[in-house]
Amino acid sequence: MSPESQLKKWLLNYHSIRQFLYRARWLMTTPLTHNEIARLVGRPDPTIVEIGCNDGSDTLAFLEAMPMARVCCFEPDPRAILSFKRNLRSRLERVSLSEIAISDRNGTIAFHMSGSGPVMGEGWDQSGSIRAPKNHLLEHPWVTFGKTITVKTRTLDSWCAEHAVTKIDFLWMDVQGAEGDVITGATEILKRTRFLYTEYSNNELYEGQLSLIQLLALLPSFKVLRRYPGDVLLRNRSL
Repeated sequence: MSPESQLKKWLLNYHSIRQFLYRARWLMTTPLTHNEIARLVGRPDPTIVEIGCNDGSDTLAFLEAMPMARVCCFEPDPRAILSFKRNLRSRLERVSLSEIAISDRNGTIAFHMSGSGPVMGEGWDQSGSIRAPKNHLLEHPWVTFGKTITVKTRTLDSWCAEHAVTKIDFLWMDVQGAEGDVITGATEILKRTRFLYTEYSNNELYEGQLSLIQLLALLPSFKVLRRYPGDVLLRNRSL
């Protein structure tokens, strides 16, 4: 590589790192609460989209903080779906549940179900993903991935178009390494999404998982409001 090419590459890397540090320079240690989200959203009847709702614990917290909210939930794990329906059976007038995965395609996809041994019980369903586990097996060796099932998948853009969701006030993503897949399939609705809260990891816990700097590159109109260990809150600057 010529000296000129090396310098150009260095400058590009420097610019990327500088932009990342500028956009994500604050690290919060106090968790974001649902009441804080309600104040942030600033309206009594927001549209909340929750991708990876699991047993509905956060869904209930959203409804407690914003009783008039419309909450659109997505969950592909059949065990979590049963828990969700049991926990939300008296609140379903404000909530819709789609038993699918959200990704970058419409059709079907492999879902890697999580389990565990005596530490958490074989029913551990909080680490399943459409991405195969990678460093997760090293960082959390007590979590197992012994079963893969086929689930239906949709892009968020196509689902929103079908269900007349024209804007999102708050998008909550808990998709275990598939953040980039969701964003890739949501380019249109993200233009009309005010806030986005998502997990991230710079350690590739799942195969092909994007780092925070890579996720931010996919979201040029979003500004980092708060960064937490493993989570980030973003605001759409164009809205």
